[in-house]
Amino acid sequence: MEVRSIYRYARISPFKVREVTREIQGLPVSAALDLLAFTPKKAAVLIGKTLKSAVANAENNANLKVDGLVVKEAVVGEGPSFKRIMARARGSASGIIKRTSHIRIVLSDEISIENRETRKAKQKQAERAAKKAAEAGAEGDKPAASGGKKQSAKKAAKKSKK
Repeated sequence: MEVRSIYRYARISPFKVREVTREIQGLPVSAALDLLAFTPKKAAVLIGKTLKSAVANAENNANLKVDGLVVKEAVVGEGPSFKRIMARARGSASGIIKRTSHIRIVLSDEISIENRETRKAKQKQAERAAKKAAEAGAEGDKPAASGGKKQSAKKAAKKSKK
């Protein structure tokens, strides 16, 4: 079962928040809370509040155990931007855009626990499989294009000149 929590209109740029949310995706809730507790960024505090809210929703509304919960996804969307003005030289002004974020965290008890090491191992396996497929495709193309067509094209050009 999935449980979610949304923090809307957070007064921080989505770019800054996404940096932290990438780190907690796929982690168990306890590991994600530990990681956020020791991350020295404002975004970590805001995401921590949202994650604790999602855990409370899981306990109280869905009757789930906290031990089996995993962060299925942590998504950050753009909220409305505040437009402000800063005075500049000669009586002119320039605009300042103060961005806001919508932070959405989805917890699930149905996903197997996946950490960074297993993700990297899966990526390496996928890269190896892609290399093998590319090599097999390249080897199949080499004998056909090894020069038979080039020689026949040159011969045909010489014959047409005569």
